[in-house]
Amino acid sequence: MAEFTMPSLGADMDEGTLLEWLVRPGQPVSRGDPVAVVETAKSTIEVECFDTGTVGRLLVEPGTTVPVGTPLALIEPTAKRPGKPERRRPPRRKAESAPPAPVEPTPARAQEPPVAPPREHVRAEAVPLVRDLAREHGVDLVTLHGSGPGGRITRTDVERAAAQPSRVRATPLARRLAGELGVDLGTARGTGKDGSVRADDVRRAAPGPAAPAPKAPGPVSARARPTRTSGEQASAMRRTIAGLMARSKREIPHYYLATTVDMAAATNWLRDHNRRSPAAERLLPAALLLKAAARAAREVPELNGFWAEDHFIAGDGVHLGVAVSLRGGGLVTPALRDADSLGLPQLMTALKDLVTRARAGRLRGSEVADPTLTVTNLGDQGVETVLGVIYPPQVALVGFGRVVERPCAVDGLLGVRPTVTATLSADHRATDGAIGARYLTAVDRLLQRPEEL
Repeated sequence: MAEFTMPSLGADMDEGTLLEWLVRPGQPVSRGDPVAVVETAKSTIEVECFDTGTVGRLLVEPGTTVPVGTPLALIEPTAKRPGKPERRRPPRRKAESAPPAPVEPTPARAQEPPVAPPREHVRAEAVPLVRDLAREHGVDLVTLHGSGPGGRITRTDVERAAAQPSRVRATPLARRLAGELGVDLGTARGTGKDGSVRADDVRRAAPGPAAPAPKAPGPVSARARPTRTSGEQASAMRRTIAGLMARSKREIPHYYLATTVDMAAATNWLRDHNRRSPAAERLLPAALLLKAAARAAREVPELNGFWAEDHFIAGDGVHLGVAVSLRGGGLVTPALRDADSLGLPQLMTALKDLVTRARAGRLRGSEVADPTLTVTNLGDQGVETVLGVIYPPQVALVGFGRVVERPCAVDGLLGVRPTVTATLSADHRATDGAIGARYLTAVDRLLQRPEEL
């Protein structure tokens, strides 16, 4: 039986608060399925399962804060088919975190799941995209009758259920809890995305004095805490960022390089591409800059990875961390995975989706864990030069400013050309200036041939 534990979602995380379960005991799950919503000091994140099987026991009650590595649930393995070899999950790089807290034995009656058992379970067959849509609209799949082949639930089934006039937007857990506590969802004030009712909203709306949720059996160090207000979340985020950046400047010997890139070829190609493309497929300059940064990282892999245990560990791909400023203050750096292999339209689509979900607090664990190189682009804010601080345990950060028209000499003639300043902050323990120079030279060369990106 596998343990689903509180994951490490970055070097700055040593504990997290379980906000909501997205599964219940007896429900089948596959590797990569989101199973819980976790609040860190910087964001609210959907955490995926790393095993395939059936949800056994839920060990931690929503609203509880536990250290990284603490078991949250048990996943019972799916029976193997005869003759089929077991597929093993490759080991993941361990980020710095607090060790798992010891678990004390509990009385037999305390071994019951802390979440009330659901009604008779009926497996809701749906593809991952349909499950994501159902979560977004607060539709409980087990309440639907699928119209697809073999009773499979389709996108149309979910949209039809979500469009019911009297339907209140609520998470599946909130709906089940409302039934148990006798709460009319229409009377609960939703604090989730787009006013969606969450489990805590139902508890607050329950008749009678609000009683704290029963403590689940589990780590003795687990503690319950109320959901933070937006001001408290912003303050906690600033403290977390301050601590991590202070550690970065204290421990990492930074060196800095900069170059001015002629953007005439890129700008002309981008203008022609957008003129020929429908509005939904048009590109922003950021797409070209990010793709060039990713391709250059593939060419100069010494800057794409981590410094851990006194040596460099190369990344398993180019997972570009994109610095996203949040409306309430602070920033997060979710990753565009395998950004070097994405086509420009796909990268542009992925970037828009990532920024939207980051600002809505709907990132997934795999998107915030272990970016291999971070890019910050402040050109849209009017900044011309960015000298960034490395996000440990990464070894480099790339900065782009805004595209500015400057006088420059080309082929012996003076003219005005669009240019951008590209900078590199790098860890001198992992590389030196010669390697950093190779990287910026590669970025420049790639932006002169945008049609090949």
